[in-house]
Amino acid sequence: MLKSLQDSVIAVIYGGRSAEREVSLESGTMISKALRSKGYQVVDVDLYGVEQAADPIAQLQSIEFDLAFIALHGGEGEDGRVQALLEMMGKPYTGSSPLACGFAMDKVLTKRFWRGLGIPTPAYLSFSGEASVTEIEQAMSYPLIVKPSREGSTIGINKVANQAELEAALQQALEYDSDVLVEEFVNGPEFTITIIDDEAYPPIGLQPSEDHKLYDYEAKYLADDTQYLLPCGLNDVDEAELKRLSLEAYRSLGCHGWGRVDVMRDQQGQFWVLEVNTAPGMTSHSLVPMAAAHVGLDYAALVEKIALQAWSQVR
Repeated sequence: MLKSLQDSVIAVIYGGRSAEREVSLESGTMISKALRSKGYQVVDVDLYGVEQAADPIAQLQSIEFDLAFIALHGGEGEDGRVQALLEMMGKPYTGSSPLACGFAMDKVLTKRFWRGLGIPTPAYLSFSGEASVTEIEQAMSYPLIVKPSREGSTIGINKVANQAELEAALQQALEYDSDVLVEEFVNGPEFTITIIDDEAYPPIGLQPSEDHKLYDYEAKYLADDTQYLLPCGLNDVDEAELKRLSLEAYRSLGCHGWGRVDVMRDQQGQFWVLEVNTAPGMTSHSLVPMAAAHVGLDYAALVEKIALQAWSQVR
């Protein structure tokens, strides 16, 4: 008979070696504390931590656990590699499959797929290695968004309004990834939609301060003047359409368990899907806990819900 999660050991895996390591450390610490407050047995795993083994396989094999709560952001924690390792070890884990994680992490591949399905996503050009400024300017008009194809937390992303800014942004994006995405800027509000156990939670409207061109890394994790609109300001019909579209984009990639979908809305009222996050932040500034709290789910209960959903898939 399968033992209960309460009688099991949960490994909270965080840290990693991506550009999002610091965010992951905060997420993992808070998740671990929340699980312990609910009476669960927890072992903390700082992947690639200073005092830990450099080999993540040996690091995970050295501990006894029954379920992995993945609190890694970016890198191998969100591109499917850690998920694949856990599957090879026979260990259940929170979030989506290796394939779905890898799919969602690659923004270019995701956009190609969505365009084929008819899911609205902003027009774009993609480049492997050095990008052609001439090609970009011939095909698209300023302002533009430049971002690494496989990075999260809006790291390496810039809004550009001229050739000089474009050239600088392309070079910065290449510092994070060999593949670069140049995207049409959608002039309008941004929304983020939390999905847990195949249910879309109330959308949050994001309104950075005037000091930020975008809802960027600083606006997400450091600034205290970013406005989070909850309710998001949409009427019931538009909010329902936003949630429907977000679920469609999320499911189309094969995602399950939990995640977050980022969407823009233009001046004509059209929604445009930007990306799906399969291991969203769980920090004090993060959006998933904010959406959950709006429907009466506090942080500890949210973490427990995600863990129980993953455990329910164990056969």
